[in-house]
Amino acid sequence: MSKRLEGQSALVTGAAAGIGRAIAVRLASEGARVLVADINGEGAAETAREIGASASVCHVDVTQRSSIAAMVAEAVARHGRLDVTVSNAGIMDRMPFLEMTDDFWNKVIGLNLSGAFMCGQESARQMVSQGGGGRIVFVASNSGLFGGRGRAAYGASKAGLMNLTQSMAIELAEHNIRVNAVGPGPTKTRDDQGEVPPPSVMARMPMARFGDPQEVAAVAAFLAAEESSFVTGHTYFADGGYTVAGMMEG
Repeated sequence: MSKRLEGQSALVTGAAAGIGRAIAVRLASEGARVLVADINGEGAAETAREIGASASVCHVDVTQRSSIAAMVAEAVARHGRLDVTVSNAGIMDRMPFLEMTDDFWNKVIGLNLSGAFMCGQESARQMVSQGGGGRIVFVASNSGLFGGRGRAAYGASKAGLMNLTQSMAIELAEHNIRVNAVGPGPTKTRDDQGEVPPPSVMARMPMARFGDPQEVAAVAAFLAAEESSFVTGHTYFADGGYTVAGMMEG
């Protein structure tokens, strides 16, 4: 494994399990000192144990700015600066549109979009104040590109996140801070998902399988590294071709 992030300081939110854990492990394998941040302290500690000595744990509630600010301060206290932030914490939940409550809408938007905004802003402020630039990577979704049943809140949050990525990239370029997103498609993060995606997914899935969290993590690591030094404002989809598929007959 290359050491593209040797000696750099990174934090990953939502790193207790799934894609967030895979990203934290991947960044550490490439040399980063990683602050593993999550509201689930036990899961975060498990991720840190998997990584080893280069990881530390931080409790964070990304719906609260004070908690996010404390997380950024913790990364700086431990590692001297903050070079990479991966804002992954989020929730994927469904509710039919006609039944959707204000509480449900606000919960999903608050965690997925407002939480990412605050993580990005607090991280960027630290990167500007310390100098030397930095990289911010959001975890979006192909649900931000098109609608789905029960996904009005989730899809809106991810579409907003993709536009936030673009707007931040424009404003932060003068500070040498690059902002990009990785967009997972159907990814197997739980045993109860089965071995293959459901038929509705397979009908427009050229690669005809679930993605693996490590495959999403590989894209996030690329966006966090200097190899992507002229890339900013983009969402890179790690989705097996799901977002580009049209008619699949023949």
